[in-house]
Amino acid sequence: MLVVTGVDLLSSRSDQNRREHHTDEFEYDELIIRRGQVFHMVLLLSRPYESSDRVTLELLIGNNPEVGKSTHVIIPVGKGSSGGWKAQVTKSSGNNLNLRVHTSPNAIIGKFQFTVRTHSEAGEFQLPFDPRNEIYILFNPWCPEDIVYVDHEDWRQEYVLNESGRIYYGTEAQIGERTWNYGQFDHGVLDACLYILDRRGMPYGGRGDPVSVSRVISAMVNSLDDNGVLIGNWSGDYSRGTNPSAWVGSVEILLSYLRTGYSVPYGQCWVFAGVTTTVLRCLGLATRTVTNFNSAHDTDTSLTMDIYFDENMKPLEHLNHDSVWNFHVWNDCWMKRPDLPSGFDGWQVVDATPQETSSGIFCCGPCSVQSIKNGLVYMKYDTPFIFAEVNSDKVYWQRQDDGSFKIVYVEEKAIGTLIITKAIGSNMREDITHIYKHPEGSDAERKAVETAAAHGSKPNVYASRDSAEDVSVQVEAQDAVMGQDLTVSVVLTNRSSSRRTVKLHLYLSVTFYTGVTGSVFKESKKEVVLAPGASERVAMPVAYKEYRPHLVDQGAMLLNVSGHVKENGQVLAKQHTFRLRTPDLSLTLLGAAVVGQECEVQIVFKNPLPVTLTNVVFRLEGSGLQRPKVLNVGDIGGHETVTLRQTFVPVRPGPRQLIASLDSPQLSQVHGVIQVDVAPAAGGGGFSDAGGDSHSGETIPMASRGGA
Repeated sequence: MLVVTGVDLLSSRSDQNRREHHTDEFEYDELIIRRGQVFHMVLLLSRPYESSDRVTLELLIGNNPEVGKSTHVIIPVGKGSSGGWKAQVTKSSGNNLNLRVHTSPNAIIGKFQFTVRTHSEAGEFQLPFDPRNEIYILFNPWCPEDIVYVDHEDWRQEYVLNESGRIYYGTEAQIGERTWNYGQFDHGVLDACLYILDRRGMPYGGRGDPVSVSRVISAMVNSLDDNGVLIGNWSGDYSRGTNPSAWVGSVEILLSYLRTGYSVPYGQCWVFAGVTTTVLRCLGLATRTVTNFNSAHDTDTSLTMDIYFDENMKPLEHLNHDSVWNFHVWNDCWMKRPDLPSGFDGWQVVDATPQETSSGIFCCGPCSVQSIKNGLVYMKYDTPFIFAEVNSDKVYWQRQDDGSFKIVYVEEKAIGTLIITKAIGSNMREDITHIYKHPEGSDAERKAVETAAAHGSKPNVYASRDSAEDVSVQVEAQDAVMGQDLTVSVVLTNRSSSRRTVKLHLYLSVTFYTGVTGSVFKESKKEVVLAPGASERVAMPVAYKEYRPHLVDQGAMLLNVSGHVKENGQVLAKQHTFRLRTPDLSLTLLGAAVVGQECEVQIVFKNPLPVTLTNVVFRLEGSGLQRPKVLNVGDIGGHETVTLRQTFVPVRPGPRQLIASLDSPQLSQVHGVIQVDVAPAAGGGGFSDAGGDSHSGETIPMASRGGA
């Protein structure tokens, strides 16, 4: 009888299979391959292979594998097989049989059990299942027959293989950036990604389709409906979990979800997007994290942002359900769309932040960027919502004496003012606004807005506009630092040839980045007389002690400017958001970094506030360098400088990013990063398994506490 005594799947990270499939960075010892591509294996037999022997390879996935659903794959060696699977003998020497196996470009992705059956004159044999012989199959952006194929190698390096990236936040005029550790190759992350599909109960038969997989991921990264990965929280109270600003990457979140099965507190849009990038890159989809500044949240499907004011142009918060987020972060992933008419392949928006339901569940996408650009809001999935986020108009309504509302101003360039992502191969920003929308004000862009609005709930919103626009308004806010006094200024310009008198009203409130505002804490009224062609600046100083009691997350403020021109009845309206800058952490490497050897980093932080920061927590992580680590450092006094030292042991060579953050109830959104170039171990071995798990919640002494 022909007995298989062993199998060598050539699965080590330095073997040909893992290198050719671009899976050699995964911190796993199992075989990880990409579909639609050849891999090699060696069968160890009880006797030499003869031409009359029949050998069949079998791959099985799920609880109830069926050939008809492609969850049970049968590959007879030497014969063609269904759906692009086949296996050939490349060499038979002694009791070893070398095979070359070709996988289908439409294969289901996931973890397969593997077995071999033999049939000879003496009888049949089946190799028992062994967990060491399990095979992970992923999407393959290197394979032209896979619908996730990406044609550019530099794109694949960035959008599939890069383990860290930049996420942008803040406001268009003051863009903040933070480094995020995607960590898709860290040990345990691939299992966490597959566990997400299992938790959703996604049928295995659908797991070869990237449209379905990306839609499930967008639903499962948030916890609503299905106890997914992250609990969203925009309340400002994070005492029962982690402040969303404190995370530095996805690994800690995904491993916690895999380990406990419980949703992790807390996330906001950039955390949802960062985790989604990790999951989709891990599974093999080219994915990037995208930030849209002045992102509209249209609650009444009118496809316009409606803002309501009273007779004095003071905002009516109880009516303002549509909100404009200072920024919103989502994902683009790359695939063909066989489920849509032609012309909609390429980048697709997937958004895991729970805002509105889609077909009854909190998920969003995949939605073709091409359909958004042209206002084709009847295209699936969720095009109307995303179109409004990037290209709706801001419509200002004023209450009249009889209680009705009238449109007094329409701002056409206020939404989706800038859409950016990290550039390929560098830490620069790339402006991708043009792929989402035609140039603002162009005929094509106005046509897209009107096409979309015609499908909305207020199709004739543009019918009732009337007023001259002689006086223009501009708002200037200096680069203000948390803890310092600041000034906001409004510049009025008279563009007419006669005198203009403006009654100006300024209302200042704090705002969450989601556009939800607190009550007005400072206001100012002024009458300004402008000569023909003249400009005048109206300044409003704001002291730290005035804004400190009102501060919310991320230190953003909203200035509502409204005014009335006496001579011609023109209404002025403008909203301007600005944020207070927070300090960065300064990281310094003390010595060279080598795989398997201890290395030390120094972190320096100066408290910018005159108040004590309490319960300060530092986080540290970096793929290939340091598993997620949480450090509790207690209190840091007003204007005090602290220095910490931490050791870590790199496990993979090459350029790596070590990322840190600081969080406390008084100050968040503080982070820093350092590039660490790791040399291979002296023996030339590329990898080490000294990764270890994180020591969560360790309390550490300070290296030194300098004065102010």
